[in-house]
Amino acid sequence: MHELSIANSIVETVLREVQDKQLPPVKSIVLHIGALSNVVPEALQFGYDALIIDTPLAQTQLKIELIPVQGKCNQCKRAFEVQDFVFACPHCGSGDLDITHGEELDIAYLEVAETETPNPKSPNSK
Repeated sequence: MHELSIANSIVETVLREVQDKQLPPVKSIVLHIGALSNVVPEALQFGYDALIIDTPLAQTQLKIELIPVQGKCNQCKRAFEVQDFVFACPHCGSGDLDITHGEELDIAYLEVAETETPNPKSPNSK
């Protein structure tokens, strides 16, 4: 189950980022997972949930956005979404294509708690 090692890398990366950049508490971690990444989202979620117990990320939510397979035909130059894993251009039928999306496995962004910034016009600010 390589999803557990992926979840561990996510946790380590986020904790390091929080420390290095002194971020406010993380509310959620948004991942982009491509359809060709060979990652089972449910297994990744399970591993993540097990790893964050008793860490600063214990209250965070893992949000997974699935990225469909997309390609660009090298013959007719048109972009398209691959349907049913048929790797042929739906416009011209060519199999000469480049995969442009669908292999991702990225931490897209972190959602952090809002921090209060002092209002310079407030009577209590100096």
